[in-house]
Amino acid sequence: MSNETQLLRFITAGSVDDGKSTLIGRLLHDSKSIFEDQYSAISKTSEKRGMAAVDLSLLTDGLQAEREQGITIDVAYRYFATPKRKFIIGDTPGHEQYTRNMVTAASTANLAIILVDARKGVLTQSKRHSYLASLLNVPHVVLAVNKMDMVEYSQARFDEIVAEYKAFAAQLDLHDVHCIPLSALNGDMVVDRGENLDWYKGPALLDLLEKVEIDHDVNTNDFRFPVQWVCRPQTNEHHDFRGFAGRIEGGEISVGDEITILPSGRTTTVKEIVTYDGNLATAFAPQSVTLTLSDEIDISRGDMFVKSSAHAPKVEKEFEATLCWLSEAPLDKSRKYLVKHTTRSAKCLFSRLDYRVDVNTLEQHAVEKLNMNDIARVAIKVQSPLVFDSYDIDRATGSFIVIDEASNNTVAAGMIA
Repeated sequence: MSNETQLLRFITAGSVDDGKSTLIGRLLHDSKSIFEDQYSAISKTSEKRGMAAVDLSLLTDGLQAEREQGITIDVAYRYFATPKRKFIIGDTPGHEQYTRNMVTAASTANLAIILVDARKGVLTQSKRHSYLASLLNVPHVVLAVNKMDMVEYSQARFDEIVAEYKAFAAQLDLHDVHCIPLSALNGDMVVDRGENLDWYKGPALLDLLEKVEIDHDVNTNDFRFPVQWVCRPQTNEHHDFRGFAGRIEGGEISVGDEITILPSGRTTTVKEIVTYDGNLATAFAPQSVTLTLSDEIDISRGDMFVKSSAHAPKVEKEFEATLCWLSEAPLDKSRKYLVKHTTRSAKCLFSRLDYRVDVNTLEQHAVEKLNMNDIARVAIKVQSPLVFDSYDIDRATGSFIVIDEASNNTVAAGMIA
Protein backbone atom coordinates (compact mmCIF):
# COMPACT_ATOMS: atom_id res chain seq x y z
CA MET A 1 0.00 0.00 0.00
CA SER A 2 1.44 3.38 -1.01
CA ASN A 3 2.06 6.15 1.51
CA GLU A 4 0.23 8.42 -0.95
CA THR A 5 -3.05 6.50 -0.55
CA GLN A 6 -5.89 8.98 0.01
CA LEU A 7 -7.44 9.32 3.44
CA LEU A 8 -11.24 9.49 3.74
CA ARG A 9 -12.77 10.64 7.03
CA PHE A 10 -16.41 9.68 7.44
CA ILE A 11 -19.00 9.53 10.20
CA THR A 12 -22.05 7.40 10.82
CA ALA A 13 -25.16 8.99 12.29
CA GLY A 14 -28.80 8.14 12.76
CA SER A 15 -31.48 7.35 15.30
CA VAL A 16 -30.92 5.05 18.25
CA ASP A 17 -30.78 1.36 17.24
CA ASP A 18 -30.53 2.08 13.52
CA GLY A 19 -27.39 -0.07 13.52
CA LYS A 20 -24.51 2.41 13.29
CA SER A 21 -22.09 0.41 15.43
CA THR A 22 -23.10 -2.85 13.74
CA LEU A 23 -22.46 -1.31 10.33
CA ILE A 24 -18.95 -0.23 11.30
CA GLY A 25 -18.29 -3.63 12.85
CA ARG A 26 -19.40 -5.25 9.59
CA LEU A 27 -17.13 -2.94 7.56
CA LEU A 28 -14.15 -3.79 9.76
CA HIS A 29 -14.89 -7.53 9.83
CA ASP A 30 -15.68 -8.08 6.16
CA SER A 31 -12.75 -5.95 4.98
CA LYS A 32 -10.42 -8.11 7.13
CA SER A 33 -9.45 -5.12 9.28
CA ILE A 34 -9.69 -6.62 12.77
CA PHE A 35 -7.34 -8.92 14.63
CA GLU A 36 -8.19 -12.44 15.73
CA ASP A 37 -7.97 -11.51 19.43
CA GLN A 38 -10.47 -8.66 18.89
CA TYR A 39 -12.89 -11.01 17.18
CA SER A 40 -12.38 -13.61 19.89
CA ALA A 41 -13.13 -11.05 22.63
CA ILE A 42 -16.42 -9.88 21.12
CA SER A 43 -17.37 -13.50 20.37
CA LYS A 44 -17.03 -14.35 24.06
CA THR A 45 -19.01 -11.27 25.07
CA SER A 46 -21.77 -12.14 22.59
CA GLU A 47 -21.87 -15.72 23.89
CA LYS A 48 -22.19 -14.49 27.50
CA ARG A 49 -25.19 -12.41 26.45
CA GLY A 50 -26.84 -15.45 24.93
CA MET A 51 -26.61 -14.22 21.33
CA ALA A 52 -26.75 -16.72 18.49
CA ALA A 53 -24.33 -14.69 16.32
CA VAL A 54 -21.35 -12.45 17.05
CA ASP A 55 -22.41 -8.88 17.92
CA LEU A 56 -20.15 -6.83 15.65
CA SER A 57 -21.34 -3.56 17.21
CA LEU A 58 -19.08 -4.34 20.19
CA LEU A 59 -16.09 -3.41 18.03
CA THR A 60 -17.04 0.26 18.33
CA ASP A 61 -19.13 0.56 21.50
CA GLY A 62 -15.99 0.70 23.61
CA LEU A 63 -17.17 2.62 26.66
CA GLN A 64 -18.46 0.53 29.57
CA ALA A 65 -21.49 2.84 29.96
CA GLU A 66 -22.40 2.23 26.33
CA ARG A 67 -22.11 -1.52 26.64
CA GLU A 68 -24.37 -1.50 29.68
CA GLN A 69 -27.01 0.68 28.02
CA GLY A 70 -26.64 -0.70 24.50
CA ILE A 71 -26.22 2.80 23.03
CA THR A 72 -23.37 4.93 21.69
CA ILE A 73 -22.48 7.98 23.80
CA ASP A 74 -19.00 9.15 22.82
CA VAL A 75 -17.53 9.35 19.33
CA ALA A 76 -15.77 6.03 18.77
CA TYR A 77 -13.02 6.36 16.17
CA ARG A 78 -11.78 3.39 14.19
CA TYR A 79 -9.14 3.12 11.49
CA PHE A 80 -8.86 0.71 8.60
CA ALA A 81 -7.50 0.59 5.08
CA THR A 82 -7.97 -1.15 1.76
CA PRO A 83 -5.53 -1.19 -1.18
CA LYS A 84 -7.43 1.79 -2.63
CA ARG A 85 -7.87 4.12 0.34
CA LYS A 86 -7.31 4.70 4.07
CA PHE A 87 -10.28 5.42 6.35
CA ILE A 88 -11.01 7.06 9.69
CA ILE A 89 -14.53 6.28 10.94
CA GLY A 90 -16.37 8.29 13.57
CA ASP A 91 -19.34 6.47 15.11
CA THR A 92 -21.37 9.41 16.43
CA PRO A 93 -24.11 9.40 19.08
CA GLY A 94 -27.76 9.24 18.09
CA HIS A 95 -29.21 11.06 21.09
CA GLU A 96 -30.05 14.75 20.86
CA GLN A 97 -28.23 15.47 24.12
CA TYR A 98 -24.98 14.41 22.43
CA THR A 99 -25.32 16.85 19.50
CA ARG A 100 -21.95 18.38 20.44
CA ASN A 101 -20.22 15.02 19.89
CA MET A 102 -21.56 14.79 16.35
CA VAL A 103 -20.59 18.38 15.59
CA THR A 104 -17.04 17.63 16.71
CA ALA A 105 -16.77 14.55 14.50
CA ALA A 106 -18.51 16.04 11.45
CA SER A 107 -16.33 19.16 11.39
CA THR A 108 -13.47 17.27 9.72
CA ALA A 109 -15.47 14.62 7.82
CA ASN A 110 -15.46 14.19 4.05
CA LEU A 111 -18.61 12.08 4.12
CA ALA A 112 -21.56 11.34 6.41
CA ILE A 113 -23.50 8.08 6.44
CA ILE A 114 -27.06 8.73 7.63
CA LEU A 115 -28.58 5.40 8.71
CA VAL A 116 -32.31 4.82 8.50
CA ASP A 117 -34.14 1.75 9.80
CA ALA A 118 -36.11 0.35 6.85
CA ARG A 119 -39.02 -0.46 9.18
CA LYS A 120 -39.25 3.04 10.71
CA GLY A 121 -38.29 5.23 7.75
CA VAL A 122 -36.99 8.79 8.06
CA LEU A 123 -37.33 9.95 11.68
CA THR A 124 -36.77 13.27 13.44
CA GLN A 125 -33.26 12.26 14.45
CA SER A 126 -32.44 11.34 10.84
CA LYS A 127 -33.45 14.86 9.80
CA ARG A 128 -31.50 16.40 12.68
CA HIS A 129 -28.30 14.62 11.70
CA SER A 130 -28.79 15.58 8.06
CA TYR A 131 -29.20 19.21 9.11
CA LEU A 132 -25.98 19.05 11.14
CA ALA A 133 -24.15 17.50 8.16
CA SER A 134 -25.44 20.37 6.02
CA LEU A 135 -24.53 22.97 8.65
CA LEU A 136 -20.98 21.62 8.87
CA ASN A 137 -20.70 21.52 5.08
CA VAL A 138 -19.92 17.79 4.88
CA PRO A 139 -19.27 17.37 1.12
CA HIS A 140 -20.83 13.92 0.59
CA VAL A 141 -23.83 12.20 2.20
CA VAL A 142 -24.87 8.54 2.00
CA LEU A 143 -28.41 7.56 2.97
CA ALA A 144 -27.97 3.97 4.14
CA VAL A 145 -31.35 2.24 4.46
CA ASN A 146 -30.42 -0.46 6.96
CA LYS A 147 -32.22 -3.60 8.16
CA MET A 148 -33.59 -4.40 4.70
CA ASP A 149 -33.73 -8.01 5.90
CA MET A 150 -36.53 -6.94 8.28
CA VAL A 151 -38.71 -5.76 5.37
CA GLU A 152 -37.98 -8.75 3.12
CA TYR A 153 -35.54 -6.68 1.02
CA SER A 154 -38.47 -4.75 -0.47
CA GLN A 155 -37.54 -2.41 -3.31
CA ALA A 156 -40.85 -0.56 -2.89
CA ARG A 157 -40.03 0.21 0.76
CA PHE A 158 -36.55 1.44 -0.19
CA ASP A 159 -37.93 3.69 -2.94
CA GLU A 160 -40.50 5.13 -0.51
CA ILE A 161 -37.83 6.04 2.05
CA VAL A 162 -35.54 7.53 -0.60
CA ALA A 163 -38.33 9.74 -1.95
CA GLU A 164 -39.17 10.99 1.55
CA TYR A 165 -35.53 11.72 2.39
CA LYS A 166 -34.77 13.52 -0.86
CA ALA A 167 -37.82 15.74 -0.35
CA PHE A 168 -36.37 16.78 3.02
CA ALA A 169 -32.79 17.04 1.73
CA ALA A 170 -33.96 19.49 -0.93
CA GLN A 171 -34.49 22.01 1.91
CA LEU A 172 -30.87 21.66 2.98
CA ASP A 173 -27.61 22.48 1.25
CA LEU A 174 -26.59 18.86 0.71
CA HIS A 175 -24.43 18.68 -2.38
CA ASP A 176 -23.94 15.00 -3.13
CA VAL A 177 -26.40 12.38 -1.81
CA HIS A 178 -26.14 8.62 -2.52
CA CYS A 179 -28.81 6.12 -1.41
CA ILE A 180 -27.93 2.47 -0.65
CA PRO A 181 -30.11 -0.39 0.71
CA LEU A 182 -28.22 -2.74 3.02
CA SER A 183 -28.32 -5.16 5.92
CA ALA A 184 -25.46 -4.55 8.35
CA LEU A 185 -26.46 -7.66 10.32
CA ASN A 186 -26.19 -10.01 7.35
CA GLY A 187 -23.61 -8.04 5.35
CA ASP A 188 -25.69 -7.34 2.23
CA MET A 189 -24.34 -4.33 0.27
CA VAL A 190 -21.80 -3.39 2.95
CA VAL A 191 -18.52 -4.89 1.69
CA ASP A 192 -19.96 -7.68 -0.45
CA ARG A 193 -23.10 -7.29 -2.55
CA GLY A 194 -24.77 -10.41 -1.17
CA GLU A 195 -27.62 -12.27 -2.89
CA ASN A 196 -30.72 -10.50 -1.60
CA LEU A 197 -30.61 -7.09 -3.29
CA ASP A 198 -30.27 -7.97 -6.97
CA TRP A 199 -32.67 -5.17 -7.92
CA TYR A 200 -30.23 -2.54 -6.64
CA LYS A 201 -27.72 -1.72 -9.40
CA GLY A 202 -25.58 0.87 -7.59
CA PRO A 203 -22.30 0.28 -5.70
CA ALA A 204 -21.98 -1.46 -2.35
CA LEU A 205 -21.07 0.83 0.54
CA LEU A 206 -17.34 0.07 0.67
CA ASP A 207 -17.08 0.38 -3.11
CA LEU A 208 -18.63 3.85 -2.88
CA LEU A 209 -16.34 4.85 0.00
CA GLU A 210 -13.32 3.80 -2.05
CA LYS A 211 -14.36 5.71 -5.16
CA VAL A 212 -16.07 8.90 -3.95
CA GLU A 213 -14.16 11.93 -5.23
CA ILE A 214 -12.58 13.95 -2.40
CA ASP A 215 -9.83 15.88 -4.20
CA HIS A 216 -11.96 19.04 -4.23
CA ASP A 217 -13.29 18.78 -0.67
CA VAL A 218 -10.74 21.44 0.27
CA ASN A 219 -10.63 24.91 -1.29
CA THR A 220 -8.36 24.45 -4.29
CA ASN A 221 -8.68 28.02 -5.57
CA ASP A 222 -7.72 30.40 -2.76
CA PHE A 223 -4.26 30.06 -1.22
CA ARG A 224 -4.42 30.19 2.57
CA PHE A 225 -1.40 29.58 4.81
CA PRO A 226 -1.71 30.37 8.54
CA VAL A 227 1.74 30.66 10.08
CA GLN A 228 2.10 28.10 12.85
CA TRP A 229 5.75 28.54 13.74
CA VAL A 230 8.64 30.88 12.86
CA CYS A 231 11.59 28.56 12.25
CA ARG A 232 15.00 29.98 13.30
CA PRO A 233 17.45 27.07 13.81
CA GLN A 234 20.22 27.98 16.28
CA THR A 235 23.00 26.14 14.49
CA ASN A 236 26.14 27.30 12.74
CA GLU A 237 25.05 25.61 9.52
CA HIS A 238 21.62 27.29 9.37
CA HIS A 239 22.10 30.47 11.42
CA ASP A 240 20.76 32.64 8.56
CA PHE A 241 17.69 30.49 7.91
CA ARG A 242 14.29 32.06 8.64
CA GLY A 243 11.28 30.04 7.54
CA PHE A 244 7.56 30.05 8.29
CA ALA A 245 6.04 26.65 8.99
CA GLY A 246 2.40 25.65 8.76
CA ARG A 247 -0.21 23.74 6.81
CA ILE A 248 -1.63 24.96 3.52
CA GLU A 249 -5.37 25.23 4.19
CA GLY A 250 -6.41 26.13 0.65
CA GLY A 251 -5.10 26.48 -2.89
CA GLU A 252 -1.50 26.09 -4.00
CA ILE A 253 1.74 28.05 -3.93
CA SER A 254 4.83 28.03 -6.14
CA VAL A 255 8.33 29.43 -5.83
CA GLY A 256 8.30 33.02 -7.13
CA ASP A 257 4.60 33.67 -6.39
CA GLU A 258 3.80 37.06 -4.89
CA ILE A 259 2.06 36.81 -1.53
CA THR A 260 0.47 39.22 0.93
CA ILE A 261 0.93 38.83 4.67
CA LEU A 262 -2.23 39.55 6.65
CA PRO A 263 -3.24 41.43 8.72
CA SER A 264 -0.24 43.74 8.04
CA GLY A 265 -0.79 43.87 4.26
CA ARG A 266 2.93 43.66 3.41
CA THR A 267 3.86 41.88 0.16
CA THR A 268 6.82 39.74 -0.89
CA THR A 269 7.58 36.64 -2.97
CA VAL A 270 8.15 33.01 -2.04
CA LYS A 271 11.86 32.12 -2.18
CA GLU A 272 11.73 28.42 -1.20
CA ILE A 273 9.24 25.73 -0.28
CA VAL A 274 11.00 23.48 2.22
CA THR A 275 9.84 20.04 3.36
CA TYR A 276 11.39 17.18 5.29
CA ASP A 277 11.98 15.33 2.01
CA GLY A 278 13.54 18.29 0.20
CA ASN A 279 12.52 21.48 -1.55
CA LEU A 280 9.45 21.70 -3.80
CA ALA A 281 8.60 23.90 -6.77
CA THR A 282 4.87 23.86 -5.93
CA ALA A 283 2.87 22.80 -2.87
CA PHE A 284 -0.86 22.18 -2.44
CA ALA A 285 -3.46 21.98 0.33
CA PRO A 286 -3.34 20.17 2.73
CA GLN A 287 0.47 19.82 2.69
CA SER A 288 2.55 20.97 5.66
CA VAL A 289 5.56 23.01 4.50
CA THR A 290 8.01 25.71 5.52
CA LEU A 291 8.14 28.82 3.31
CA THR A 292 11.09 31.19 3.05
CA LEU A 293 10.57 34.68 1.67
CA SER A 294 12.58 37.09 -0.47
CA ASP A 295 12.28 39.97 2.02
CA GLU A 296 12.81 40.37 5.75
CA ILE A 297 9.33 41.10 7.14
CA ASP A 298 8.12 41.04 10.73
CA ILE A 299 5.88 37.93 10.77
CA SER A 300 4.66 35.94 13.75
CA ARG A 301 2.44 32.97 14.58
CA GLY A 302 -1.18 33.65 13.60
CA ASP A 303 -0.38 35.75 10.52
CA MET A 304 -1.73 34.42 7.22
CA PHE A 305 -0.16 34.27 3.76
CA VAL A 306 -2.44 34.71 0.73
CA LYS A 307 -1.72 35.22 -2.95
CA SER A 308 -1.69 38.90 -3.80
CA SER A 309 -3.65 38.43 -7.04
CA ALA A 310 -6.32 36.08 -5.64
CA HIS A 311 -9.60 36.52 -3.78
CA ALA A 312 -8.72 38.06 -0.42
CA PRO A 313 -10.13 36.92 2.93
CA LYS A 314 -11.75 39.36 5.35
CA VAL A 315 -9.68 41.05 8.04
CA GLU A 316 -12.09 42.23 10.73
CA LYS A 317 -12.71 42.53 14.47
CA GLU A 318 -16.38 41.59 14.30
CA PHE A 319 -18.21 38.79 12.52
CA GLU A 320 -21.37 36.68 12.59
CA ALA A 321 -21.27 32.94 13.05
CA THR A 322 -23.29 29.82 13.71
CA LEU A 323 -22.23 28.50 17.09
CA CYS A 324 -22.62 25.12 18.79
CA TRP A 325 -22.32 25.49 22.56
CA LEU A 326 -20.36 22.53 23.97
CA SER A 327 -20.02 23.35 27.65
CA GLU A 328 -22.24 22.26 30.54
CA ALA A 329 -21.94 25.82 31.88
CA PRO A 330 -24.19 28.18 29.85
CA LEU A 331 -22.84 31.11 27.84
CA ASP A 332 -22.30 34.23 29.97
CA LYS A 333 -22.60 37.28 27.70
CA SER A 334 -21.08 39.56 30.34
CA ARG A 335 -17.67 37.88 30.36
CA LYS A 336 -14.79 37.57 27.95
CA TYR A 337 -13.78 34.35 26.23
CA LEU A 338 -10.90 33.39 23.97
CA VAL A 339 -11.39 32.67 20.27
CA LYS A 340 -8.89 30.34 18.58
CA HIS A 341 -9.05 30.68 14.79
CA THR A 342 -6.47 28.78 12.67
CA THR A 343 -3.22 29.58 14.55
CA ARG A 344 -4.31 32.94 16.03
CA SER A 345 -5.98 33.50 19.39
CA ALA A 346 -7.81 36.64 20.53
CA LYS A 347 -10.03 37.69 23.41
CA CYS A 348 -13.68 38.11 22.48
CA LEU A 349 -17.14 39.17 23.62
CA PHE A 350 -20.51 37.96 22.37
CA SER A 351 -22.13 41.19 21.22
CA ARG A 352 -25.39 39.62 20.07
CA LEU A 353 -27.41 36.39 20.27
CA ASP A 354 -29.74 36.45 17.27
CA TYR A 355 -31.62 33.16 17.58
CA ARG A 356 -31.36 29.48 18.48
CA VAL A 357 -32.13 26.81 15.89
CA ASP A 358 -34.38 23.91 16.86
CA VAL A 359 -32.37 21.08 15.28
CA ASN A 360 -35.45 18.87 15.05
CA THR A 361 -37.78 21.30 13.25
CA LEU A 362 -35.25 23.88 11.92
CA GLU A 363 -37.37 26.63 13.50
CA GLN A 364 -35.64 29.75 14.87
CA HIS A 365 -36.32 30.96 18.42
CA ALA A 366 -35.27 34.11 20.26
CA VAL A 367 -32.72 33.31 22.94
CA GLU A 368 -31.07 35.08 25.89
CA LYS A 369 -28.54 32.38 26.78
CA LEU A 370 -27.02 29.24 25.28
CA ASN A 371 -26.98 25.85 26.99
CA MET A 372 -25.07 22.71 26.11
CA ASN A 373 -25.85 21.40 22.59
CA ASP A 374 -27.64 24.61 21.55
CA ILE A 375 -26.97 25.81 18.01
CA ALA A 376 -27.40 29.55 17.51
CA ARG A 377 -26.61 32.51 15.28
CA VAL A 378 -24.37 34.99 17.14
CA ALA A 379 -22.22 38.09 16.61
CA ILE A 380 -18.72 38.18 18.08
CA LYS A 381 -16.26 41.04 18.69
CA VAL A 382 -12.57 40.22 19.01
CA GLN A 383 -9.78 42.29 20.53
CA SER A 384 -7.41 41.94 17.56
CA PRO A 385 -8.42 41.36 13.90
CA LEU A 386 -8.86 37.86 12.52
CA VAL A 387 -8.18 36.83 8.92
CA PHE A 388 -11.05 34.63 7.80
CA ASP A 389 -13.29 33.36 5.00
CA SER A 390 -16.87 32.25 5.31
CA TYR A 391 -17.20 28.59 6.29
CA ASP A 392 -18.86 27.83 2.94
CA ILE A 393 -15.71 28.96 1.11
CA ASP A 394 -13.09 27.29 3.32
CA ARG A 395 -13.87 25.04 6.29
CA ALA A 396 -10.41 25.60 7.79
CA THR A 397 -10.32 29.41 7.70
CA GLY A 398 -14.06 29.72 8.38
CA SER A 399 -14.16 27.76 11.62
CA PHE A 400 -13.06 28.50 15.17
CA ILE A 401 -13.37 27.35 18.75
CA VAL A 402 -14.19 29.33 21.90
CA ILE A 403 -12.13 28.71 25.04
CA ASP A 404 -12.94 29.55 28.66
CA GLU A 405 -9.82 31.38 29.89
CA ALA A 406 -10.45 30.41 33.51
CA SER A 407 -10.66 26.64 32.96
CA ASN A 408 -8.93 26.43 29.55
CA ASN A 409 -11.85 24.25 28.40
CA THR A 410 -13.22 24.41 24.87
CA VAL A 411 -16.78 25.67 25.34
CA ALA A 412 -18.02 26.21 21.75
CA ALA A 413 -17.29 25.57 18.08
CA GLY A 414 -18.31 28.01 15.39
CA MET A 415 -18.73 28.44 11.63
CA ILE A 416 -18.29 31.98 10.29
CA ALA A 417 -21.18 33.21 8.12
